[in-house]
Amino acid sequence: MKSLKLISSAIAMLICFVSMAQERTISGIVSDETKQPLPGVNIFNQTSKTNAVTNFDGQYSIPAKKGDLLVFTFIGYDSQRQYVQDSNIINIKMRSAQQTLNEVVVVGYGRSNSEYEDRSYARAEKRKEKKETAKALQGKVAGIQVSNNMGYAAMPSPTVAIRGVASVSPKNEPLYIIDGVPAKANQMAKINPNDIDNVSVLKDQAATSIYGSKASNGVVVISTKNELYKNLSEKELDKKLNIMPIPTEPTQEDYDTFVENAFESPKTAPLSTFSIDVDNASYTNIRRFLNNGQQVPKDAVRVEEMVNFFKYTYPQPKNEHPFSINTEVSDSPWNPNNKILKIGLQGKNIPTEDLPASNLVFLIDVSGSMSDMNKLPLLKQSLKILVNELRSKDKVAIVVYAGAAGMVLPPTSGDEKKTIIDALDKLQSGGSTAGGAGIELAYKTATENFIKGGNNRVILATDGDFNVGSSSNSDMEKLIEEKRKTGVFLTCLGYGMGNYKDSKMEILADKGNGNYAYIDNIQEANRFLGKEFKGSMFAIAKDVKIQIEFNPKQVQSYRLIGYENRKLRPEDFKNDAIDAGELGSNHTVTALYEIIPAGVKSNYLAEQPDALKYTKTETNANIYSNELATIKFRYKKPDGEKSIEMVQVIENKSVALNKASDDMKFSSAVAWFGLKLRDSKLIADKSSEEIVKLAKQGNSNDGEGYKAEFIRLVETSKQYN
Repeated sequence: MKSLKLISSAIAMLICFVSMAQERTISGIVSDETKQPLPGVNIFNQTSKTNAVTNFDGQYSIPAKKGDLLVFTFIGYDSQRQYVQDSNIINIKMRSAQQTLNEVVVVGYGRSNSEYEDRSYARAEKRKEKKETAKALQGKVAGIQVSNNMGYAAMPSPTVAIRGVASVSPKNEPLYIIDGVPAKANQMAKINPNDIDNVSVLKDQAATSIYGSKASNGVVVISTKNELYKNLSEKELDKKLNIMPIPTEPTQEDYDTFVENAFESPKTAPLSTFSIDVDNASYTNIRRFLNNGQQVPKDAVRVEEMVNFFKYTYPQPKNEHPFSINTEVSDSPWNPNNKILKIGLQGKNIPTEDLPASNLVFLIDVSGSMSDMNKLPLLKQSLKILVNELRSKDKVAIVVYAGAAGMVLPPTSGDEKKTIIDALDKLQSGGSTAGGAGIELAYKTATENFIKGGNNRVILATDGDFNVGSSSNSDMEKLIEEKRKTGVFLTCLGYGMGNYKDSKMEILADKGNGNYAYIDNIQEANRFLGKEFKGSMFAIAKDVKIQIEFNPKQVQSYRLIGYENRKLRPEDFKNDAIDAGELGSNHTVTALYEIIPAGVKSNYLAEQPDALKYTKTETNANIYSNELATIKFRYKKPDGEKSIEMVQVIENKSVALNKASDDMKFSSAVAWFGLKLRDSKLIADKSSEEIVKLAKQGNSNDGEGYKAEFIRLVETSKQYN
């Protein structure tokens, strides 16, 4: 009896220990007293010693177990402490510290020969030790944020933002005044701290009453000893501070050029055929440009990848096929006389425990070009998120390449997380980039450990800058097409800027039965490799193709929006040797067509050819007058070689845009913005205000805040595009 009690107690303790030891992802939003999100808040798990930082929208995610203590800290605010309980969501409200300035002295004085006058400022305590100029501002006012932008070519100096009426963001840095002269952040950061006499901060009405609307985001006033920079012009100030001009746009980033899809007539081009595209690298790359205040290169904009970054509320499949098909027709927001056809696929959501075992090979670029903070350091943190998702039946190998390729971790069980993470932590950058050799070794490792019926995948993480061995795009294309025959899938993760090679990454993903994501921050890594792990890493259908036949009785002309690099010939649709895109578990895919209805006059229509003498183009459209189009899909099972076909008729039924679904409104708004960024000649209205208005109307089911972030990107992009 006593032994039974001991066994029962032991089992109870074991169950308690297991439940306590289960690590999960805790997420939430950190805001201030006015409910505005706070970016840059540090979250520290005091138990596991891991940390995270809130993003632009105040959102964070951090791995933790029940009972762990999370500490939230932010300059100028009291620290908040929260124990992890049963909920996976912890929202925090930060409160301003009660004491911010020990002393405020108001001084009035004028400066001649200067357009700007310093009439009043709050005197700050002198620094007692030598530190960076920007860091001297921290703690002077509740909510002043100083961010280190190490590794970002476009933002070499720290970013300073003062919380006032507006939310803190990279776009609302304060006005800088140095010895009475307006200055820039990089100029402020270059000042020798030993030369500074006073550093002062003004915000709200105290700032605008003196400096006007230019001070709406606050003012940082710096006075130097002996007024070293008084009355200097911007160029003179740069010269004195030894500041070199910074290019406004990266000059060594490569993007494939392509021509926007034109309108086509169903009489002369009755079939439109393309491969699905689940990549969304273009959107996160565009976000990076806009957040850094840079012009977006037109060829970096792939509209379909922007649209497919967002998730839409399509129903789960109810038959034997792995995805459901959903269509909707409404008015075009940018060309009022036209229509938009939306085609949405929803992949089947397979429970994690039912997913097949994974055989993963991390192929990591550790060359010298990967040394920046937003490359290898971010890459290692990203892959740790993926490691945390692995199960005991999964296995991981790590292959690296620089001047040569080598294996740093043989296939290791997914429950040996510490071993895998330790191997990642030891990686360092240096040397040239033998990308071809790395791919050869990674695929060799994957095929030697191939799991029949499993998820066999190489995960390539790099900036794409291959410069040794097979480096040309055509060489890479041939190599990856050959490796695709092994049955191993490919995921490409892009990092960095300045020398980023998007063109190579896109080719590798397109030709290697793969997908492609650009990781611009740890939040994006958590989204793609954590929250959307199943969709990113587990294919439920491959070589998915779409072919649509429009009814010329109803459609005068049509064009596919985006997918320029994914178009196929009509005869490719039934050719099982032709590669196409893969669809992951619970993934959504959206495609948009713009339609010019029959009988509508349009400036976008090309001249129609004369009637043919020998070949008649008459159709049986009259028989199908109630049909807009017929759409066909072909796909293969992940381990299959023969395609399965699905057919669906689209009725000639349209609704006004204000009556359309939220998914139609939001996806159209995203496509509209993409077309605007590409400076499309096929949209009549390019108003950012109208894009924002439509996106707001369609903004629903946005628990993660990505749609709200998109709206803010459009609002803040006006000055750059």
